Amino acid sequence: MTTAFRARARAVLLALLAVLLAPAAPAARAAENGEWSVYPAASELGSRPYFYLTAEPGATLTDRITIGNKTAAPLTFRLYAADAYNTERDGGFAVRAPDEDQRGIGAWARPERERVTVPPRGSVTVGYALTVPEGAEPGDHPGALVALDERVGRTGGNVALGVQQAVGARVYLRVKGPAVPALSVEDVTLSQDRPLLPGAGESSAVISYTLHNRGNVTLNPEVALKAEGLFGRDLLARELQKVPSELLPRQKIRLTERWRGSPQADWGEIRLTATAKDVRESAAVSFFALPWLLAAAVAVLLGGGGAWGRARLKARARAR
Repeated sequence: MTTAFRARARAVLLALLAVLLAPAAPAARAAENGEWSVYPAASELGSRPYFYLTAEPGATLTDRITIGNKTAAPLTFRLYAADAYNTERDGGFAVRAPDEDQRGIGAWARPERERVTVPPRGSVTVGYALTVPEGAEPGDHPGALVALDERVGRTGGNVALGVQQAVGARVYLRVKGPAVPALSVEDVTLSQDRPLLPGAGESSAVISYTLHNRGNVTLNPEVALKAEGLFGRDLLARELQKVPSELLPRQKIRLTERWRGSPQADWGEIRLTATAKDVRESAAVSFFALPWLLAAAVAVLLGGGGAWGRARLKARARAR
């Protein structure tokens, strides 16, 4: 694989991560990027923004997807099905590139046409079939039907990269069988930034944690942060905002939360509690906060005391 090809492939993937797969919202609307839109075929544009499907293992479903061209020139697209996942950056809904391994929707759904040209200001509707394997795991299998623009744009700068854009209509497929919601909060860590002297500046802390959907259904998690100091004093309690609206099955994401004005001198615990429908899990990490200069002085005293104690023990041993 040449360097140019790898660069182009990566650019395609990055474009797909930013695909305008219409964000989950109460208002129904088609996925679009200003030039073209992709949506389930319906009598009224936007009245059916996503595909919501339910099937038994071994069943075949058929449906139709519409690609609308909003420009004054014809556009040609490659149509393909893709698995969905949560991005590492913010947990957003994203889809696999066409050359990536597909195991769910991307492997089970096939458009009737892999290439379509849409006339200016017009639209084209294409049928597709989705065959669920006999041994498919019960639960949710999210994905999308994607229209990938065949045009290759160029980025600016010293290194020219080929970029293709794509828009996809989300597919929410549930395979019948036991639904098992499971959520965990894992690997909670704390990084503290404190001034050298008490009161000499503002302190802050960064709390990092992993949110893991261990079940087979999509969850809409909420996370609460609580910090307690010495003797159980309440230091902080808040509902976190930087949490994905959808955490897909078997996905995990690493999230961070900044705590401004964290204690400069205290000892306590930080606890994160994640909740979703039928699940509630929590995890905690202890913290010990001292201004850096004071902490260094304590360390020196402890180190000196330890050395003095060891010397006394050796002296006693020689005296015997």
